[in-house]
Amino acid sequence: MLTSTDLRKKEKWRRKDLFGKSLLDQTLTELESDEEFQRTLERTNEIGVAGMTKEERIQRRRALDSLGIPSFNKFLAKKLNSNGKFARKNPQVLQINIGLYCNQACGHCHVESSPLRKEMMTSETAAQCLTLLKSTPSITILDITGGAPELNDNFRFLVKMARAFRPDIEIIDRCNLTVLHEPGQEDLVDFLKENKVRVVASLPCYSAENVDSQRGNSVFDRSISALLALNEAGYGSELPLDLVYNPLGAFLPPPQAKLEEKYKEVLDENFGILFNSLFTITNMPIKRFADFLHRRDELKDYMDLLVRNFNSDTTSQLMCLNTVSIGHDGKVFDCDFNQQLGLGIGSTKIHEGGLTVFDLNSLEDLMSYDIKNDNHCFGCTAGMGSS
Repeated sequence: MLTSTDLRKKEKWRRKDLFGKSLLDQTLTELESDEEFQRTLERTNEIGVAGMTKEERIQRRRALDSLGIPSFNKFLAKKLNSNGKFARKNPQVLQINIGLYCNQACGHCHVESSPLRKEMMTSETAAQCLTLLKSTPSITILDITGGAPELNDNFRFLVKMARAFRPDIEIIDRCNLTVLHEPGQEDLVDFLKENKVRVVASLPCYSAENVDSQRGNSVFDRSISALLALNEAGYGSELPLDLVYNPLGAFLPPPQAKLEEKYKEVLDENFGILFNSLFTITNMPIKRFADFLHRRDELKDYMDLLVRNFNSDTTSQLMCLNTVSIGHDGKVFDCDFNQQLGLGIGSTKIHEGGLTVFDLNSLEDLMSYDIKNDNHCFGCTAGMGSS
């Protein structure tokens, strides 16, 4: 039974006035004054996305060389007394990145999403993804991500069609929470509830200062408002609502169970928010976070941290083992990180060639392809991992 104090607390933070008010203009203004973002943008325009990827890969390799660390596969072979390769399993998770457009531009974002990114999945590619889902009965989870996936015109099409012909499948929406306030998304919570979509939402801290420093001004208040709206619809009780934590700097996440306990205590006490589980994710040394590390001369120390905290238990649960990751352009990858680094299945070049969804009759067609690993993979095997 809610007390009058609880009700006043929820009403204060519910902020119904935010719904229908966009974050886009604020994000764009912040990007204009963000010197690091502007330097990265200028460098990308100069050498291209592939050039940037190759450059950061070389920086990671130099850091590892200075530490005397071999390639990831050689390191793995020694640690596990194996051939250093992972064996692909039957695909169980279909993860689709349907676009890089986002109303936020978070400092840690490994896909470098922002309102400036216009890459979006077409309806033809989305339809082919559904065809592959239909022809691959081993898939039990459809994981839709972005950018802010809800801002892609094909998001609701994917959800409705997947739910219609696979009533048993678990559908995940990787939600940044503030998207619930964007104009045209006023009914998003109802849509997610109607289609029994599991919401996995980013909330890197339970304090306003830390969240806003990583994700933008006022993002914390908007996130709390969105979580309360989801709670009102039954998320966190009748429907699953999970949160994701990632560190604000060059360190590993604390133990997941203890942090989840603290999150639940603070969010309930301060805002009356309920959620199911907290997932702690290691920041991968790629893209925006790689830039962050390189400019602060912290890349070597961070790679050393990842290597020193290698955890063999993570190697049986890595996403690349049973996940197929699809890019907005339909290209096929072993994981979301390989996708951002252009390491396509069936390709020997970065950001060139490789298989697309139109080359496949079933996702099981990928079973004969080796899993691609590189020096960023130390991030997924450190501590509790990033899968």
